[in-house]
Amino acid sequence: MPDVLSFNLADPAILAALAIGYLLGSIPFGLVLTHFAGLGDIRAIGSGNIGATNVLRTGNKGIAAATLLGDALKGTAAVLAGKALAGGDGAILAGFAAFIGHLFPIWLRFRGGKGVATYVGVALGLFWPVIFAFAATWLGVAAITRYSSAGALAASVVTTAVLFLLGQVQIGTLFLVLTVILWMRHAENLRRLAAGTESKIGSKS
Repeated sequence: MPDVLSFNLADPAILAALAIGYLLGSIPFGLVLTHFAGLGDIRAIGSGNIGATNVLRTGNKGIAAATLLGDALKGTAAVLAGKALAGGDGAILAGFAAFIGHLFPIWLRFRGGKGVATYVGVALGLFWPVIFAFAATWLGVAAITRYSSAGALAASVVTTAVLFLLGQVQIGTLFLVLTVILWMRHAENLRRLAAGTESKIGSKS
């Protein structure tokens, strides 16, 4: 088994991968796109989150889709940039940094989104076949429950498990960490799910 937690953080290329990953991840596509579309400040709408699910509550499906795509592809771009700078280690660390950047963007006083789309984008960049496991799980759970958050949380667990089952130990370890953080960021959603008060897909509340 490789030493999955061994990174040379003194390597300038690794540090550059972390920095670029964070900066890419911190781009608030939901906030920027809704602003230029004349939809106001997304932080004052619905849940106040800057992600695609909340953008959808504006009623503009095109902007919501663009937000989803932007938030995902910035994770993929970070992985590719990190790989170009510092190989496999750079890719993994840049992906981690992009996820953290989305959650805690410096431009928004470290108040960002919940990370689902960026999580998917990082997975796409590091090991694209696992996207099928994520998508199938999300679609199945969301179709049954009508809860986007439930679908995403279930899919994150399945994604991590599949990575380990396929022998992707280093990437799987990263996604184990990302999944724990993702669940922590969804603590309020989990409370609402337990209480039966979570907003369902299509709801504007």
